[in-house]
Amino acid sequence: MASRARPLTPAWGAALAAALLGAMTLGTVAAVALHAGTARPGPADWSALRFTLLQAALSALLSTALAIPVARALARRRFPGRALLITLMGAPFLLPVIVAILGLLAIFGRSGTLNDILTALHLPPISPYGLHGVLLAHVFLNLPLATRMLLQGWQSIPSERFRLARSLALTPAACFQHLEAPMLRATLPGAFLTIFTLCLASFATALTLGGGPAATTVELAIYQALRFDFAPDRAATLALIQFALTTAALLAGWALIRDTGFGAGLGRPPELPAPKGWRKAMDATAITLAAAFLLLPLAALIARGLPGLTDLPQGLIGATARSLAIALASTALTTTAALTLALATARRAPAHRLFDAAATFPLAASSLVIGTGLFLTLRPFAQPSDLAIPVTIATNATLALPYAYRLLAPQARALHADYAKLTASLALTPAAKLRLITLPQLARPLGFGAGITAALSMGDLGVITLFAGQTNATLPLYIHSLMGSYRMEQAAAASLLLLALSFALFALFDGIGRRHAPA
Repeated sequence: MASRARPLTPAWGAALAAALLGAMTLGTVAAVALHAGTARPGPADWSALRFTLLQAALSALLSTALAIPVARALARRRFPGRALLITLMGAPFLLPVIVAILGLLAIFGRSGTLNDILTALHLPPISPYGLHGVLLAHVFLNLPLATRMLLQGWQSIPSERFRLARSLALTPAACFQHLEAPMLRATLPGAFLTIFTLCLASFATALTLGGGPAATTVELAIYQALRFDFAPDRAATLALIQFALTTAALLAGWALIRDTGFGAGLGRPPELPAPKGWRKAMDATAITLAAAFLLLPLAALIARGLPGLTDLPQGLIGATARSLAIALASTALTTTAALTLALATARRAPAHRLFDAAATFPLAASSLVIGTGLFLTLRPFAQPSDLAIPVTIATNATLALPYAYRLLAPQARALHADYAKLTASLALTPAAKLRLITLPQLARPLGFGAGITAALSMGDLGVITLFAGQTNATLPLYIHSLMGSYRMEQAAAASLLLLALSFALFALFDGIGRRHAPA
């Protein structure tokens, strides 16, 4: 029998993955810094910075504030369809942003349902563009995320605390003060900063709903500097600003992580008090309004897009095929790199802390920052449009890797603790270990992570905007061009196709993982 556990995977694979991630994150930032030179931000750049911080702060504030009554209502009420509604709360994370925007335009757009009602009432129409349009889209996309995060906070309060509150005959206000408020103080800062960071790097929303120079984000300014002004020095300077913003937000988020201080319970399901009367009516109102806000735009998009499925434009097939190829290739790269890094850190291989850090680097980057670095680096050697597909694959794989890695890392540590000595004693070859032990035991998180990567890559509208031309557009970029030419019915129909393919890829990979996982 072997005296010590043998590694489950060679360290060179993790070292290669870490090096590539470093090149895609820190390497592109270094390239941006070199090209920035002595360029200084101008008045328009400072305006973009102020708008970026304003819209991100307001989006995070609105999303978290509105999520509090919704999450509390879901935590203490039981009703038919509750489990389905909570599941749907996770869907916007996978929802392509361009699809969400089209759904919102179907309700709040100039020819949307709301303006039709206002016109019928002889009231002035509203415009969905500008700051309020960006906020509307961000709340739509992030309210479910904030609700899920706060709901987990409520469910983490041990049921014994609520039983004690009932035995002490605490009023609902006292129960909130002593149990729920401490949980919110521990949970809200993390939820706020998570959404704030996501909104800092929100490109597609500002591109579609920004509405002019007064509503330009830093990422949108990067795009304009490269694609329209062809000012690489200015784009590089803006990319450095964007990287500094996201890095500072992430560091602040890690610094604010704290425990609720309730301690562990006995594992019983939470038993939150469910008061009657006006409080029950308020809970029902919060749930109903949140469900309507999330579901009505998608229902309106479906109603608008279904007639257009019979008249899809010819270029849609090529754009769809490119998006599928990018999604599948990105998924293969992400899952391979994430698995290699997770196994190396689980067995505490040499430089395992560096591997863990490399898997975290992409959280501080964004598609436009990485794209700017690659654009400036590769432009002297090739036409950007010739590199659109491989660059998009590499960027999508890099940005999705932290999610897949965080799903795999805990399971990989448990796998190493349980099976490393057994595999060493059986002298299994690396291929046999992978086939017989590693893949079956990690099938569930592998499948789930692959599904997330495929769905995110399928709907991405980021770096492709810097590189693609008319002949190699992806499906989200093609939809954006349809919107730009006011072919809204065809754009809605194409969005339905994108929505179906994104969720189909997620369901496919997640289902494969669940089917091959041990019972």
